[in-house]
Amino acid sequence: MEAQALKDKHRTVRDGHPEDLRIRIHRSISWLARAERETDDLDGRFIFLWIALNSAYAKEFGFEQSERDQARGFIGKLLACDPSGRLHEVIFRQFTGPIRTLIENKFVFDPFWRAVRDHDSSDAWSTQFASARKLAVRALMEKQTEVVLSIVLDRLYVLRNQLVHGGATWNSGANRAQVRDGAAILMAILPAMLDIMIDAPDGDFGSIAYPHIRS
Repeated sequence: MEAQALKDKHRTVRDGHPEDLRIRIHRSISWLARAERETDDLDGRFIFLWIALNSAYAKEFGFEQSERDQARGFIGKLLACDPSGRLHEVIFRQFTGPIRTLIENKFVFDPFWRAVRDHDSSDAWSTQFASARKLAVRALMEKQTEVVLSIVLDRLYVLRNQLVHGGATWNSGANRAQVRDGAAILMAILPAMLDIMIDAPDGDFGSIAYPHIRS
């Protein structure tokens, strides 16, 4: 489902949503729409998609709780509102492509970068990497969607940090695979997430960090 279809659907039900949920969905769809228009710049597309994801889950206490913890909590709430398994279907459909290659990419695995920064030659990160990869495959086969999504978002968070904190060159050939896969994954899962939220007016997604102030 594309941003315009989500916007049209949201428009028909938003009056029955709590204000924070309504604003959360509205903002996220706006950034998803912007990402859809960014067809030539993968870095820009990924960043716009990450802002859309942030708009969907960030809470008022986001400065005290880690972003990863917030994302994990958000996934749990989404799945509780998704008895038909929309997110699982998306993950299953994407796994043999971008998700599998992302999970097998050491450059979005945080322990790899810690080992590089600490000059750790023990290769311990490699053991962790292999374990995490096996965990993701097993979780998908056992339909543990929450585990798969948590692993995927952890990897995407590393990529987000590289881009947003200036740890990569714009349009660099060195990180094209992970940026391409990251954008493809977010473009697949974000519409499903937003569709679930639109259908869950009673879902407790928390208060937004920056409420709309009418001037």
